[in-house]
Amino acid sequence: MEEKIRVNSFFKKDRIFEYINDFAFPRLSGTEGEKRAVKLVKKKFKEIGFEENQIMSQEFNFSTFYSEVLVKILAFLCIVIFSLLLFIKYLYPFFTIITIIIISIVFLSILGALKHPEYQGFWEKHFGKKLSSTNIFITLNAKNKTFENAGNIIVSAHLDSKSQTFKTIWRVVFLTLWEIGVVALPILYTFFLIDLYFHVIRTIILGIELGIIFTTSLVIFSNFMILFNNTRNKSLGSLDNASGMAIVFELSSFFKDNNLNNYNLWFCQFSAEEIGTMGSRIFLDSFEDIFSKKNTYQINFDMISCKNEKQVEYVKSYGFLPPKISSELLDSYIHQAAKEESVPIKGLRGVSGAHTDSVPFHLRKFDSIDFATFNATKYAHSREDTPDKVNKEVLYYACVLIARMLINFDKNTDINDQ
Repeated sequence: MEEKIRVNSFFKKDRIFEYINDFAFPRLSGTEGEKRAVKLVKKKFKEIGFEENQIMSQEFNFSTFYSEVLVKILAFLCIVIFSLLLFIKYLYPFFTIITIIIISIVFLSILGALKHPEYQGFWEKHFGKKLSSTNIFITLNAKNKTFENAGNIIVSAHLDSKSQTFKTIWRVVFLTLWEIGVVALPILYTFFLIDLYFHVIRTIILGIELGIIFTTSLVIFSNFMILFNNTRNKSLGSLDNASGMAIVFELSSFFKDNNLNNYNLWFCQFSAEEIGTMGSRIFLDSFEDIFSKKNTYQINFDMISCKNEKQVEYVKSYGFLPPKISSELLDSYIHQAAKEESVPIKGLRGVSGAHTDSVPFHLRKFDSIDFATFNATKYAHSREDTPDKVNKEVLYYACVLIARMLINFDKNTDINDQ
């Protein structure tokens, strides 16, 4: 009978927390702080025991056009367009319909372009700042399969940090209001136009009128807040995302001497996540050809734990309407591992405005799942994101949970049957 590998005795809370203190300094992409963080990541991997030739660097250039310039352009356009719609709806209802259709086409076109902001086109080259960043990662080859025939599991976090005018929790609120307005206004305008020409719903027309005014005001307000939400370099980035980095380091330390049998393990510290998830996009552009969608999985860590929290949280589903399950397969193994190791867990619905390094993987139809703590958004992207906000017990739980999950996953999934 195969002896069960013990994982809970390997991980040490204080050792994990040391990584938080080591990386508690501003690390905005394109700054000296980020370059310092990249050097420190390499140093930490060496201290864990990896050789120089195992530590891979991936340097890349990108533009801030999508993450900074385009967001403000869209916010300004929304303010202008929705303000005009509110004033012209009585005078030119047909013009209102045409305007809404044109707006929808323009927004859908922009959203299509946003799928690959890492590609350097005209707008990226001529607008926005030109920055350079570096991904750092290592690979542990499967024991029982060649590199080419093994599956792949990417364990990732991001090494950059940022602060903003508003904390992450407020950005989530503003974007949620925007999404509600975008969904509600077409419905309200449809009822308004039906009543305008057919007079069949006069009893609720006042409610519709007030709904249009109120909802439009919410959209305009939320876009004003987005317009003035500027990026800064004041956050120590302890929760967001030294917490995730610490887990990646600690798991790489465990699996250095406990390689999986059927899967290559990639331990990645991506950069430029805070400016459009550029690091993970560039990484995926480079390695997508060797990642089979049938046997490649990503486990991403971003804002793990928060003071007074006593459970590991992960994003079970994401999106607005309808929500999508992050990964039914990975979800089942999370619960199995949590039960075996007595780890308290909670599945979350992914919130609007939370853009993580799992997004590029989801867009390209890979199974991916995020571990994140909702209450950490109260401190993320602000000067309050300091080491004392991190709960090292939850970091320990997360390491135990994922180690057990990966061992079980490797043992019970046959990549030849997928």
